[in-house]
Amino acid sequence: MKTKHQSYQLFLEVNKDLSIFIGALGFVQIPAGSYVYTGSARRNIDERIKRHLNNNKKLHWHIDYLLTNPHVHISTILKSELEECALNQQVEGIIITDRFGAGDCIKNCKSHLKKISGY
Repeated sequence: MKTKHQSYQLFLEVNKDLSIFIGALGFVQIPAGSYVYTGSARRNIDERIKRHLNNNKKLHWHIDYLLTNPHVHISTILKSELEECALNQQVEGIIITDRFGAGDCIKNCKSHLKKISGY
């Protein structure tokens, strides 16, 4: 039986302090360090992840703006059967930017991007 993944985590390395425009969030300060972004896809999670790996895309989600920056690299990708917010709430880290990736969050997550090192 095939496992149905509901959500995923992108482990990111930000190599230098950034001031970056992120859509409706405006300009955001992202300090250098390691981060985890938790996301989901209603269908075809592998296509969503493939999209994240491609730098030539229309900027739609908050994470798109961050991932197209040359100082940001995905180090690891994990898929999970957990619902997106439940997975996000398991991550210990600090929130740098409120509402990042959590604009439609129904579990009151302040952000789906957390800094996990260097704080």
